[in-house]
Amino acid sequence: MTTATWNGATIAESDKTVVVEGNHYFPPGSIRKEFLQRSSRTSRCPWKGMARYYSLVVDGKTNEDAAWYYPEPSTAAANIKDYVAFWNGVDVG
Repeated sequence: MTTATWNGATIAESDKTVVVEGNHYFPPGSIRKEFLQRSSRTSRCPWKGMARYYSLVVDGKTNEDAAWYYPEPSTAAANIKDYVAFWNGVDVG
């Protein structure tokens, strides 16, 4: 089981993550959405497409843009559509 935790809270937990470029992408149903807040940040990966971000909010603390996902990935990355990955201090393991 792979988990993503931050500020003492489990944000996601799954035994069906997809690892791409060393990042665990969690299935949408494994994410505790009450900790996610939409962000206006976007970025573009040359082969995956446009990423959108979430900030994490746990116990009054915010981790800006700490999660990202691809709502409309390229064909090459179709297997991670809407899957969520983490960084910026989020412990994934």
